[in-house]
Amino acid sequence: MSPAEQSQRSRSTRNGWLLSAPALTLLFLAASGPLLIVLVYSFLTPGQYGNVVWDFSLDGWIGILFTRDIFDGTMNLADAHLTIFWRSVKLSLMTTALTFALGFPTAWFIATRPPAQRAMWLFLITIPFWTNLLIRTFAINEVIRNEGLMNTVLTGLGLISEPIRLINTDTAVFIGMAYVYLPLMVLPLFAAIDRFDMKLLEAGYDLYASRMQVLRHVIVPIVKPGIVAGSILVFVPSLGAYVTPRVLGGGKNMMIGNFIELQFGQGRNWPLGAALSMALLLIVMAALLVYVRASTKGSNPHG
Repeated sequence: MSPAEQSQRSRSTRNGWLLSAPALTLLFLAASGPLLIVLVYSFLTPGQYGNVVWDFSLDGWIGILFTRDIFDGTMNLADAHLTIFWRSVKLSLMTTALTFALGFPTAWFIATRPPAQRAMWLFLITIPFWTNLLIRTFAINEVIRNEGLMNTVLTGLGLISEPIRLINTDTAVFIGMAYVYLPLMVLPLFAAIDRFDMKLLEAGYDLYASRMQVLRHVIVPIVKPGIVAGSILVFVPSLGAYVTPRVLGGGKNMMIGNFIELQFGQGRNWPLGAALSMALLLIVMAALLVYVRASTKGSNPHG
């Protein structure tokens, strides 16, 4: 490349950065700015009535795993905090597993319909996105509550003698999150299956592979990027869910999102709430790194 071409290329690159500078600055201030504030707050001292005192302290981060005795100042393991973390991760993984179990056959069914019918089925899948998350949560609440549709039908058919009590339990939260986030699993799976070459199924059967072998060794490896993408799209919002656990858990079965809100509200411990927020962010980043690695391996034919 000649010096003139290099100079022209450098000038073009510099002009591109200058043109994008306002948008990048706005993006940094709008996205990174609030996170930096939360990060700073996590290293400060809680105020008496909320807010923070500008004195450096690690109590916020220590408080994630330990609690300090108010009488002798000894440190004890924060069992309640760990229970909330475990419940959040467990319910998020269970939600991801259930949505995959329901979403994969649904996506396969849609992808194998005639092209003229697929748009209708995808339209039906996206209908829940037309309504607010809170409304959808109250809808599932009306179905599973003690006097709701499910118990009314089962009692009327004589299958149960008294209502099945699901509200204010982990099961209710699990059902609610699976209902809310199921479309987020179906759509990436459909996109992956839609590109699947069905001739590969015929080749597998011609080689005397069973249906299970075809599923494990042909279908799953090819649609793996869609599986990973759908799992991340479900797991990440499930982990930080606030509305669904609040409505269906009744405030007794808290998840990380509810616990963070409690610290900024009634708990008046903003540094602990900020530290919990950053811990949640780190968990999400770890999940995204797993997604990137899995996607890279899935797209590498020699991996």
